Formats: sequence, structure tokens, C-alpha cells
Amino acid sequence: MALPDDFLPLTDIPEPLVAPLRHVHERLAQSLEQADNLAGMSARESPLEDWLGLSESRRKQMARVLAISDFVAETLVRYPEWLLHLDASGELDAAPDEQTLRAWLDERLEDAEDEAALHAAIRRFRRARMTGIVWRDLTRPPGVDMWATAAQVSRLAETCLEGALAWLERYLEPRWGNPAVRQDGSEQRLVVLGMGKLGAGELNLSSDIDLIFAFPEKGDTEGGRKSLEHQEYFTKLGQKLISALDAVTADGFAFRVDMRLRPLGDGGPLVGNFSSLAAYYQDQGREWERYAMLKARPVAGDVEAGGELLASLRPFVYRKYLDFGAIESLRELKGMINREVRRRGMQGNIKLGPGGIREVEFVVQAFQLIRGGRDTELQVTSLKTALRRLPELGLLPQEVVDELEPDYVLLRDLEHALQALEDRQTQSLPDDETDRERVALALDMQDWPALMARLDEVRGRVRRHFDAVVADPEDELEDDEEADTRNAEAQGVSLESWRALWRGEFDETEGRELFQSADFADPAGSLRRLNALGQSRQVQSMQRIGYERLEALMPMLLDAVAGSEAPDIALERVLPLIESVLRRTAYLALLRENPDALGHLMTLCSASPWIAEQIARYPILLDELLTPDTLYTPADKSRLSDELRQALGRIPEDDEEAQLETLRVFKHAQVLHVAASDIAGTRHLMKVSDYLTYIAEVILEAVLAMAWKHLTRKHGFPQTREGGRAGNDPEFLVVGYGKLGGIELGYGSDLDLVFIHDGASQGSTDGERPLDNSVFFTRLGQRIIHLLTAVTPAGTLYEVDMRLRPSGNSGLLVSTLSAFADYQRREAWTWEHQALVRARVVAGYARLAERFTEIRGEILGAKRDLDALRDEVVKMRQKMRDHLASKQEGETFDLKHDPGGMVDIEFLCQYAVLSMANDTPELLEWSDNMRILETLEATERLPAEECQRLRDAYLALRSAAHRASLTRDPSRGRDADFQAHRQAVIDAWQRLLSPDEGKSG
Repeated sequence: MALPDDFLPLTDIPEPLVAPLRHVHERLAQSLEQADNLAGMSARESPLEDWLGLSESRRKQMARVLAISDFVAETLVRYPEWLLHLDASGELDAAPDEQTLRAWLDERLEDAEDEAALHAAIRRFRRARMTGIVWRDLTRPPGVDMWATAAQVSRLAETCLEGALAWLERYLEPRWGNPAVRQDGSEQRLVVLGMGKLGAGELNLSSDIDLIFAFPEKGDTEGGRKSLEHQEYFTKLGQKLISALDAVTADGFAFRVDMRLRPLGDGGPLVGNFSSLAAYYQDQGREWERYAMLKARPVAGDVEAGGELLASLRPFVYRKYLDFGAIESLRELKGMINREVRRRGMQGNIKLGPGGIREVEFVVQAFQLIRGGRDTELQVTSLKTALRRLPELGLLPQEVVDELEPDYVLLRDLEHALQALEDRQTQSLPDDETDRERVALALDMQDWPALMARLDEVRGRVRRHFDAVVADPEDELEDDEEADTRNAEAQGVSLESWRALWRGEFDETEGRELFQSADFADPAGSLRRLNALGQSRQVQSMQRIGYERLEALMPMLLDAVAGSEAPDIALERVLPLIESVLRRTAYLALLRENPDALGHLMTLCSASPWIAEQIARYPILLDELLTPDTLYTPADKSRLSDELRQALGRIPEDDEEAQLETLRVFKHAQVLHVAASDIAGTRHLMKVSDYLTYIAEVILEAVLAMAWKHLTRKHGFPQTREGGRAGNDPEFLVVGYGKLGGIELGYGSDLDLVFIHDGASQGSTDGERPLDNSVFFTRLGQRIIHLLTAVTPAGTLYEVDMRLRPSGNSGLLVSTLSAFADYQRREAWTWEHQALVRARVVAGYARLAERFTEIRGEILGAKRDLDALRDEVVKMRQKMRDHLASKQEGETFDLKHDPGGMVDIEFLCQYAVLSMANDTPELLEWSDNMRILETLEATERLPAEECQRLRDAYLALRSAAHRASLTRDPSRGRDADFQAHRQAVIDAWQRLLSPDEGKSG
């Protein structure tokens, strides 16, 4: 019996590969004949008979695999029985799971009596599994693609590492014992970190494995014939583990091991303890090591301790701020690679060459390094996962990812095909015609030219996307001749001229002339400001990398300043910002890497010194300039809630400091969006106030939830009014008064708040450290105030005013709803009922909010003595004027407090509600002046024309006040500009509140 000539079907095999395949067939036939003879002599089963029983479909697969892969062919020639084992176990169609893999290897290692036997078992196990992996990769049964192949190779490497390590620990235990336990009583083992594609779980078919070894704590081994310090023990153990996989024996090798990514590379210790590693990365860690640590993952040994180590190193890898400085390091690394590629003539290398695998990886890892500290969704080792998350985070358009992912898959499939030929680590395209035909067949391409045409298309797309993310922005500006021409025509100043000016290469006369040619109104003053920054102690004492970033930015900054509508103002306002970030040079890199952001910065700073001051105080707001779609489009309340929930969801609940910082950054960023849209004129004044109010409401909801969780964790839940146990929803209200209640918040407005609860007046919380109910709710109120007003690096959230609570500063911080109602019915002054007109629930328990609204309606809708009410309102208004209005008349007036100003309109609305709501309950629905005026018109309680004039006046006055906030001007208007509006307010006031006083105003 022999292997027939037609055993391997040739119908799907390209002609150039038929002859080589027939040669493989002959060698297989000889090997099977020898196996058959040996079986006959030893009474074993012959593999030949089972080979002949393989199905037609399996033999077609075999013809394809053997035509492509010399590695599989050599394996089956040496071990023909393996094919039958692989077929019987189903391994030719589906990968074994991790548990099965480990069981198979453990079974083989049980019989290994020494390290030579260990090496042999590991190598044969790896070769058998790789045969199955290559077979599946080349035949693609259901569920197998490039990602699956890469995951299977990674799982095989991890299995071999863990199996070899566990065997070595047992084998060496009698000689050296075991490491001493940790201080917490847990056992110590070697921690094996997988780096690169192993850490990502995306190894290629014939990849090195990059490793770092570590151990938790110093000490000495115990229980062996000889005790070793942990450093020596783990070093010896690591050396033997490397040899177990990497050493070349008669069976070849299992995995090539590369340890050069460890601290100090080949010159450093092979293994380090956790504290020494943490100290190294904190004090000496370099940018490329951050890049390497993106992929770090515990793959063998003490995986739990490895996770602990990586958690401690996370701040080194992922910065809290947007770290655009990282992109410079990637650019330098890519430049080194490009020089090496050119030197060695490796342009055809599909990994390192233009448009290759590494460029896709750089695109993804650039975003991980820059944004991973803020967008924790990017703190993943898998390139596939990170790439797919970029559109969700708005970092890359979906269409770009839809191109990059399949292009990357093709490049990796090609890499696998090249390595499947001989199980050799290569990414270089073959010169041999037969190998080219094999690779084309592996990728199901018609021929080699067709594959090359597809590859050129893919590499061109990858290079384009890579350049868009990683290319030097200044190079782009200088390469754009048309832009340079437009710039020269508009300003007559090039980037080179601005660079020379910043470097001090111009004398004073030349410097003034340069500013003058760029249309600066005060060239001497602008030059003086620039020189003051350049010669300042802060600049002169900058470290090298920071100064280089500043020097790279300044020409682009000056160019952007010159292109703004008011260059002198823009320069004056933006230089303090630059000064404020000299010690946080990642922001210098951010501006330099994003020229469009510079343009937005000039627009906003030119229009508003308030915005310029905010950004200088909180440079993290520069991040917002990167996304103009959201910069000029504030989020509605629903989106705000969602964004804040996601931001807080990335932070552990017990890390209050980080939560507070997140809240403050969120608030400042969202207010900037509102201000930007205000300046751009894309939002009506009412919408501006609406959005500022939404921001406050969303933050108050979050702060209330944080405070409730904090207190209930410590003290348990308070009793309800009915005697039951409160739930996770706080039975507590935050009531907004004033501008917050009236939905009229401005930039920098305080929050007027009142706290109300509905818990039992007696009783206590049900936790291990119980508190009286009243004390619990008081502490809840204090906690809310603390969270709102605590100072962090990002400032405070809001200033809080609690003076409108019952009995003011002398009253309880938190009232029960019934006590609040009793106070309003029996003790409250008229001005407190006026304040209640602008009160509404802004956060808290929905059912309790309904009861508050009912009580508010009852109080405001009560029938009143109109003469007494009018007297009280007028008296309070006069008292305010005496204290706050302008002391003498002039060309300008106070927009808020002078006669005919905003407060007069507010008092008119409050008087109308208090005097008319008893007959017109529709007036109880709203707390803001505009809708109260609209309701007065709709119910015909005031003439329509009068209501319209009051609304027009209120809008004009508030708009001017908003503008004054943004421009840092006094809140005053020119009397001539507002005369008609003021007169309309004064006329309404006289008609409603001073009918017998003539024109007293």
C-alpha cells in the first residue's frame, strides 16, 4: 500500500506551484512508507491507512496548505501521525480553548525529568499547535480571520510561558526553595509582562515575544538546600524560562524572547522588584517606554500581582491632561525607523516601510498616548479595540476607521502569509517567483501583480491617514505654497520671519517694522510684550524639551495673532496664557500640533478677555479648542447629563478628589462652549442662560448623588417620614432661587440655594455609625456646599449663597418640607415671597419636588391686601436703590439697579404674580421673568403692547450685561442707547406700583 499520485487534488493550485507540490507529495509518500514499515516491525498502527481515509475536502485543504507552507510540509514529513491527531481532535477546523491547551501541555510536561526534556516537550507542543494555526489561517474555516489567528498565537505563547514557568518552579524548589511570602501573606511568583503584540493578544505567526520580568518584594527563598535573595532567585528563574523557549535545540525553538524593553535594556538587571520599577519609570522613564508600556499585560506567573504593578505605573503611561508632546516622540521614533529603512533598503518591508503595519499602530497609539489619561476607554492593549473606540470618542471619523481596519488586516494577513512559508520572522516581500505565487495564493489573489496593485492602494491610504495624524503641522504649513502665498499677500510676514524675531535675530527697529507690516496698531508695544516674555525668568529657566516646544510654537502663534481681526489685543491676551503653561509644556505641544486650535484661540481671546483669563487660569480648557463642532455648539441638558455620567463613570467612586476635578473641568469646559457660541452669535440670549442653567442643574444632581452616597456609606440610610428606610434616591431637594431659579444664570453667577428634606423628624440612620435624622440631613447639606465650593487645581464649581433659606443665616441649613411651608405661611416677609416667585426645584427627589411645587403655588396664590403688598414691594425696591443704584446721573447707567433696569422688571413680575396669581393660577407655572411676562399677556392681565416692551427691554438689558461679563467691562449702558427701553419700564412701574406718585420712578 502506498500514497497514490492523485492523493492531493491539484485543481485549485496555480501552475507554478504544481511541481513544488508534487515534490512535497513524494517526500510525504516516502515518510509514510517508512512509518508503515516501522509500524509493521513494532506492531503499531500505520498512519498511512488513516491518511488514505481522509475526506476529499480535507485533502483539498492539504493541497492548498502544502503548496503554500514549507513549515507545515516539513512538519508532516517529520511527524506524519500529527496530521491524524490534529484531524481527530478537530484542531484543523477550530482552535482549542485555553483550558484544553494548558491541559495538553501539562500532560506532556509530566514526563519531563530534566530541562532537556522540558525543552523538547515545549518545542514539539508549540510546533504541533502552530501547524494547526497555520492550517486554519490558510484555509479559513468559519470564525477564523486574522484577528483570530493572532489571538491563537498569543494564547499559545502564554500557555508555553506559564507551563514552562510552573515546571521550572517545581523543578528548582528542592534546590532553592520558594520565595518568602509578601507582607500581606500572599505567595510570591515571577511576574511575566507581555509587551508589544503579545501584550495586545495580537501576535503574528512567527513573532518574537517581548517580555519584562518583575517580582513584588525583596526577601530570601525558604525551604531549599540553598537560600537565595529574591533578586538572584528570580534572575536565575528568568534566565531558565528564556532558555526554555528561546534556546535552539535539535527540535528548534519555541519562541524567540526579547528582553530589551526592560528598564535600561540589555544593560539593566533582568528582573526588578515592584518598588524599583516604579522608581525607575517615575524618575527615568523615557517617552518610548511610555509607548512600549501601552501594550503591557501580565501573561504568566502571578497575573494578579502583575495587574497591581501595571496599575501603579498607569500615571507614567497615561497623563491626566491631553499630552500632545507624545506625538513628537512618536514622530522621532518613526524618523529613526525611516532612516533605518532607507539605510538598509527596506522600502518593501510591509511592517516598517511607508504605509506599513507600524504606521497604523502609530496612528492608534498616538491617540492612546495623547488622550488615554482622559478617555480611559483607550487604556486597552488591543489595537483592534482601541481603533474601534476612536469614532465613539470623536477622535477619528468612522469612515477613516472603516478604511484603516481592513487595510491593517490585509497587511497582517500578508505578514502571516510571508511567515507561514518557513515559520520565519519576516515582513519583507519575497524575490523568489515561486514564493510570490505562494503568497498570492494565500491571500486568494489572482497573481503577484494583482496582489502588488492591491498592496500599493492599501499602503497609500495608510500613509495618508498616518500623515494626517502624525505629520508635523509646521511642515504642512510650509509645504502648502498656496497658503504661504495667501499669507504673504495678507500679512507680508512668513513663519521664518516670526521665528527669527522670537529668537532675537532682529534688532528693535527691524522688530517694530515686522509688527507694522503685519498690521499691528502698536508695533512698539507688541514688540515690548513679546520681548518681556522671551527674556522672562520663567522662559530662561525652562528645561530643554520645554523650551524646544515653546520655540516651535511661537512662530505659529505669532502668525495666528497677525491673522486675527485685532492683533494687538489678541497678543496682549494670549501671552499671559503662554506664560501660564510654561511649566506644563504639553499645552504648548497641543497648540503647536493643532494650528486650527490656535485660530479658535485667537477668535475667542480677541472677543473676550474673560475667556482669555479663564483659559489662562485653567489651561485644560485648551482641549476644547480641538473640537470646533462642540466648541460652538453647547450640549442640551440630556447630552450634558450623559457626558458627565460618562466622565464620572471613568473614576472610582471612592476617589473624591478625582471626581471633584472632573466636575470642575466639565463645568469650565461647558461654560466655555456657551461663551464661544455666544461670541459666534449662534445662540440667542435666552438660550445662553438656558445652557448655563442646564450646566448648573446637571452638576447639582451629580453633587447631590455624590454627597448622598458618601454619607449613606458611612452612616446608613435615614428614616422616611412614614417610618421606613430611605432608598438610593435621596429624599432631599435642592431648590434654586434668584438667577438659577429664574433660568437666567450668567457667566460667573453664584447659586442661591435652599435645602429641604422629608425624612422623619425623629429617628436615626441604619448604619454601623448611626446619626440622628436631622444631623444626617444637615451634614448632607454641608457636604453639598463643600463639594460645590472646595478649591481644586481646576478652581471651584460655584460660589453658594444660602441666605434665602427660612430665617436666613440664623436659620437651619436644611429644613423639613413642613417646616419650610409653615415658615412661608406664618413668618416670611413679603420680599421672601418675592424671592419664592423665582424658586424652583433644580435637583432631588421627584415626588418631593411635586409637593414643594404645590406648597409654592399655595403660598404665591394666596389672596393679599394689594395696597399693603404694593407698599412692601416699593419699599424694598427703594431700599435696594439706596444701596446699589448710581449716586448721580450721567451718560451711563447701571443696567441692573438704576431706574428702568433689570431689577425693576424683576420686581414688576414678582408683584404681578403675588397680586394676580390668586385669580390667575397660570402665573404659578413659571419662575423666569420672560415667561411670566408672556403669561401676563396670554391671560390679558397686562396689555400685550406693554408686555412686549418689557420683554424687549429685559432682553436688551440682559444682553448688554452678558456682553459686559465677556468683555470684562462694567455692567453699565449708555443712556442714549437704552432710553426707550428704560422709559417703557418706568411707565409700567408707575402704572402698576406708583399710581399716585406722578413720575417718581
